[in-house]
Amino acid sequence: MEQVFGYIIALGASVMMPIIFTIIGMCIGMKFGKALKSGLFVGVGFVGLGVVTALLTTNFNSPLKAISDLYHLQLNVFDMGWPAAAAVAYNTAVGALIIPICLGVNFLMLITKTTRTVNIDLWNYWHFAFIGAVAYFVTGQNLAWGYFAAIICYIITLVCADLTAEKFQKFYDLDGISIPQPFCQSFTPFAILINKALDKIPGFSKLEIDAEGMKKKFGVIGEPLVLGVIVGMLIGWAAQLDIKKVLFLGITMGAVMELIPRITSLFIEGLKPISEKTSELVKAKFNGKKVHIGMSPALVIGHPATLVASVILIPVILALAVFLPGNQFLPLASLAGMFYLFPMILPFTKGNVLKTLIIGLITLILGLYFVTDMAPDFTLAANQVYAETHDPTAHIPEGFDGGSIDFAASFFGWTIYRGVKLSYVGAALLVLVAITMMFINRRIIVRSEKEAKENAK
Repeated sequence: MEQVFGYIIALGASVMMPIIFTIIGMCIGMKFGKALKSGLFVGVGFVGLGVVTALLTTNFNSPLKAISDLYHLQLNVFDMGWPAAAAVAYNTAVGALIIPICLGVNFLMLITKTTRTVNIDLWNYWHFAFIGAVAYFVTGQNLAWGYFAAIICYIITLVCADLTAEKFQKFYDLDGISIPQPFCQSFTPFAILINKALDKIPGFSKLEIDAEGMKKKFGVIGEPLVLGVIVGMLIGWAAQLDIKKVLFLGITMGAVMELIPRITSLFIEGLKPISEKTSELVKAKFNGKKVHIGMSPALVIGHPATLVASVILIPVILALAVFLPGNQFLPLASLAGMFYLFPMILPFTKGNVLKTLIIGLITLILGLYFVTDMAPDFTLAANQVYAETHDPTAHIPEGFDGGSIDFAASFFGWTIYRGVKLSYVGAALLVLVAITMMFINRRIIVRSEKEAKENAK
């Protein structure tokens, strides 16, 4: 098994993923040509991510070191963005089989009525593979621990997708859809608790910012490309570089912010036919029963409140990252993923921009500490992957640890990571949480089906 996984990993994600997705596509009834094309889009996406990440690490390594030396900062965690986390996820033994294993878990939960969500958001399975990969390396490349962490995360996320489906569907007017993406769902507990606390403040709910109006006022400044240029130039200015280098860093960061979402569209284009085919099979097999189709949060990140909150929080979190005691992480590449904080917050704040901003700020501050805490083991995993595959996406600049807001800043990811570090005691607690959530969800599903039968009579 070790030799088999070693060979698969050595292929790299850009080769391994097209093969896996082609096989999956054919297994669910797609024609070979269409399945192959889907897989190749995913492979090309990984190549593109490697190019963009190399652009970031090559050009910002020296300026960030200069800033740390000039201002005596302890920002030693380099922001690799989600491309590095995805590379770590899919370039390991855990990532090699994460999709079929999680689909199997999903099927078992459906037939045991512990979930109603069919997760066809295949690209975002890298989140589960990521926490599994970190656990795998933390435990001395123990594959059982890696799959344990990934499966626990998957179970908790599916249950949360069910429990939040009604509010999500009502707020966004998307019937039958749920969001089984762990990064988004990990903000749900904070959204519920902080929103309730804010509601207890007299008159707070009446305070509102016109999201649509603010979106129009931001104009071109709200574009990721322009934000990237501004952030890049500020870094060059803070590093006391000459005007030529300041402008170059601005254009480079703008390119990173603009290209990462465009490359992401390659993954979505590759996986869309597989997702659609899976959706058809699900509807045929579960005809007459209520089933949620698990989709990517990319469906709803265009909401005006999301844009307004993201644009306001980017400069705020950059400033706080420098001054927060104990934080070592300065978000850069991860800023492109800021929009994904809010899809599951808005249904609870009902689009109230002020509430959304407060919840987003609190969760981001905690996220900085989660990334800082996980950075040494993120670096261990990335270095091992880079040594095996020489994938530039996983290469961390010398003198830095690696990190990313995307899922490394997730409450779910950090909790499971810490649980694995506690070994069997932590594992027992995680299993208890997962079983309890499944039991609660099953009771809700059984009661709902019973009521539906009685109403049909």
